[in-house]
Amino acid sequence: MRKLTVSTLALALVAGAFFGAGTQSAQAQKKFISIGTGGPTGVYFVVGNAICRMIHRAAAEGRKKGRKHGIRCAAPSTGGSTYNIGQIRQGELDFGVAQSDWQYHAYNGTSKFKGNAFKKLRAVFSVHPEPYHIIVGKGTGIKSWADLKGKRFNIGNPGSGQRGTTEVLMAAYGTKKSDFKIATELTSTEQSKALCDGKIDAYGYTVGVPNAGVSIATDGCDAKIINLNTGVEKKLVDANAFYAFATIPKGTYKTTDADVTTFGVMATFITSADVPTDVVYEVTRAVFENLDDFRKLHPAFKNLDPKLMIKNALSAPLHAGAVKYYKEKGWM
Repeated sequence: MRKLTVSTLALALVAGAFFGAGTQSAQAQKKFISIGTGGPTGVYFVVGNAICRMIHRAAAEGRKKGRKHGIRCAAPSTGGSTYNIGQIRQGELDFGVAQSDWQYHAYNGTSKFKGNAFKKLRAVFSVHPEPYHIIVGKGTGIKSWADLKGKRFNIGNPGSGQRGTTEVLMAAYGTKKSDFKIATELTSTEQSKALCDGKIDAYGYTVGVPNAGVSIATDGCDAKIINLNTGVEKKLVDANAFYAFATIPKGTYKTTDADVTTFGVMATFITSADVPTDVVYEVTRAVFENLDDFRKLHPAFKNLDPKLMIKNALSAPLHAGAVKYYKEKGWM
């Protein structure tokens, strides 16, 4: 069966883009790009800002040698996957991070995008595995999906990838919102505190491993991550190429005293066919020419392999700017 692997290194969250000093080269035309991410405690936020960091490093401003491509970059916190796709479609964002399943649905016009396919959606590369977590509060007695009935469960904010995956799982199990005592719509930034404060009993979260927000709950108030490895998940994985089983290894968090089996997706970096080829080329080049440094910016990036990043979990066509770079490298 397909399997995702995740790193067990201690979290070393490095967020925030580095803006190089110095003036812009007269030869370089200034371009400003925006990257949609996710909640500020999530890995998507790190992805976007890590990419910006590589772009600004490659700009070589104030130095005699370098690309001098003139690109400036910002990666603000956003609502997540489907929000980013929508904003790219409207031209409000140039790039974004999105779960592989929502990239598939957006391009093919399925699920939430039924009858509204985004055929200008373009893939750039995939990033890290993202297992779907169900984190349960200490003393709640929740050990499986079935135990969530009658509990206070955070299904995630509208527009987020975690909300989308939760709704897929609800449909697969035949679960309705009314089956929960309450179904909250908290963001990824709010949910761990709410769990530790006793305001909710559990929450669903699609995220790379390890994650600072998850550790707030597991290490801060003894919450645990439960297994999702029944026939329901197996059917989802078998029927959808963008899903795969994943293991959250023992020791990842304080309360992870055994391997946790669940399923998940991949984080992918996307754009639109309307974004110029030279811009996508320079962004792609900046990441891959500095991949060793990129890998150091979060434990989830440790095992990134460029030859897999250009094909794994990518449903939309690759942007021509990315293809140009990959062909130069001999990867295509």
